[in-house]
Amino acid sequence: MKLKLHHVNLVTDDVARMDAFYRDILGLDRETDGLPTLEKKKGYAGDVAFVTDGAIQTHLAQKDPLAGFRSGQMVNPVSHGHIAYRTDDLAAFKAHLDAQDIPYADWGHQAVEGWDQIFFYDPDGNVIEVHQVSDTT
Repeated sequence: MKLKLHHVNLVTDDVARMDAFYRDILGLDRETDGLPTLEKKKGYAGDVAFVTDGAIQTHLAQKDPLAGFRSGQMVNPVSHGHIAYRTDDLAAFKAHLDAQDIPYADWGHQAVEGWDQIFFYDPDGNVIEVHQVSDTT
């Protein structure tokens, strides 16, 4: 059940402006490898740009305060952004959260095809994603 930082998700009302800033000012590259296939008809249809420093991705997502409501989920990962970790055993991680009485929203493949995703809050209300790439699409 190893976790590895995968991406940081920042939300914005202007994806193109943020994309230009992170590429032109910070010198990040446009990410083209290993990008998620967004499920735009399952609750979140916003635009997303992807940039990277070569190791960690930054997802620049269109802010959507109602995505959780439309998706029937208690955690909305695109209202204020989130930090995301990839795991090799999501079932074990969910069991770990259950044992610690940490509630989570199980988005499954609702937002990204081929990624099983859960979202939960840290003690200060920051959203954390943990996902596993799956063979199920």
